Amino acid sequence: MENKGEKAPEKKIQPGQIKKIILLALALLAFLVVTNPTIIPFLPEETKAAIGDVWGRLFGDVEGIVGVLAINWASIFKLIAMVLLVVLAAAVTRVILDNLHPKSGKGKSGLTMLKSAANYLFALLGVFWGLSILGVSIGAILASVGVLALIIGFGAESLVEDVVTGVFLVFEDQFNVGDIIEVGSYRGTVESIGIRTTCIRDVGGNVKIVNNSDIRNVLNRSKSASFASTTVGISYSCDLEKVEKQLEKILPEIGEKYPDLFLETPTYSGVQELGASAVDLKFVAKVKEEDIFKAPRVLNRELKIAFDKNGIEIPFQQVVVHKAE
Repeated sequence: MENKGEKAPEKKIQPGQIKKIILLALALLAFLVVTNPTIIPFLPEETKAAIGDVWGRLFGDVEGIVGVLAINWASIFKLIAMVLLVVLAAAVTRVILDNLHPKSGKGKSGLTMLKSAANYLFALLGVFWGLSILGVSIGAILASVGVLALIIGFGAESLVEDVVTGVFLVFEDQFNVGDIIEVGSYRGTVESIGIRTTCIRDVGGNVKIVNNSDIRNVLNRSKSASFASTTVGISYSCDLEKVEKQLEKILPEIGEKYPDLFLETPTYSGVQELGASAVDLKFVAKVKEEDIFKAPRVLNRELKIAFDKNGIEIPFQQVVVHKAE
């Protein structure tokens, strides 16, 4: 039975995080009120004008700080509507993508990358749209700084490298979702290929998240068939030639019993070693990479049963006790 990893526990928002957000929001509100008391709601216009006049004589034109952003009730309502619209569009897109079920590995890889790209796209759309609602000129920022300078300024060289590498991974067909690969010393099944990262799950259910730019010297174990091997010892008292003759019947029967596991009839490779208490025989079977661990277990079981039926002794360690007279 296939071992499945335990579901990762959901991360919960800690009370300390909520407290920090509230404190930052209160600090921002206090700063805006101090620099421009006229933004206090529900004050009569005459009172606001009087406070603004006094404040201006004391500290100068500090209300220009708030003027950087077009903060008013209309912009707040627009901002809320924009957030709801972007969240709705992201949810609809996610439902559509989740109901696509490509059959090929490359199709699955492209789908996981599309899901990842959609997340980034909606996040960027929300940020830039929100800034434009608040009166920030996005075009002026990009024109004055430049897209390339903006990326470098945020230290995002590795982000660009991850994105470019991820695109090449999919279109060059180096590996796809569902393939078993080895990256360094880590071996597992590709769960998803994102715009920045690739997720690989090992046989224990552990998921390793690797930046696309860090994926080098990959060994794709699913590109071709694999070979599982096992060694079974027989007693020195057994007639080796007779055993080899019986194997010509035993091995095809095992292959016919497990046609979905063994791509070809398991083969007898010969005497692997003359051990201390057994003659070790080696057996090899052509299998899919995902069955590389299952096949030896099945082969050992069937050989043990067949050897018992045919009177072929499999020796085991024994302790001989000599009793003193």
